Order: sequence, then structure tokens, then C-alpha cells
Amino acid sequence: MTESPEDRRTQLAVERTYLAWWRTGLTAYAVALATARLVPDIAKSKHHWPYTLIGIGFAVLGTGCIVYGERRRRGGAFEDVSPLLSLCLTIGGILLGLGLLLVVAIEP
Repeated sequence: MTESPEDRRTQLAVERTYLAWWRTGLTAYAVALATARLVPDIAKSKHHWPYTLIGIGFAVLGTGCIVYGERRRRGGAFEDVSPLLSLCLTIGGILLGLGLLLVVAIEP
């Protein structure tokens, strides 16, 4: 049985979406690493623990993106992103970014 062009396009779109979730997750991991290890050294911070907490938050956000992308890919059926999940990921990213800016700004 041959695959129709529409089925092939749908399969490729699903793969692109899956890879986008992975890219987002890996980017969050990179930000987590930079936040926890590089920023405190660059800022010559006396207290590293706030950066570590924010870095852990970014790592959790990245893990959530990768796990959700895998769940969607394995589900097989087309489904929209849950509005609640989208809202949680967006608010989580905003809060972590604002937290990092706040910690950097407060440092003496």
C-alpha cells in the first residue's frame, strides 16, 4: 500500500512539531546551565543558590517540553496543545526570566 502525499505531509508536519518541542527543551537546558554556572561567575556573585534554583526551574521547563513533545508524537492522532499546558509553560518561562533579571539586578 502506497502512502498518499497528504499522509506524507502530515507525517512530516508531526515530525517538525516534535523537533520543535525538542529544540525548545534543549534551549531551556542550555539556559539552565548558563543560569546556574556561568551567570554567577560573570556577575561575581557572592550567593550562587538563587541562580541554581532558577537554573533548576529552567531544566524542569525543558524536561516538560521534551516529555510533552514525545507524548504528542507517540499519541499518533492530531491534537491541539492543551491551553492549560501552553499557559503553564508560558507563565513558567516568563517567571523564570523575570526571576533571573531580578536576581542579577539585586546583586551588589
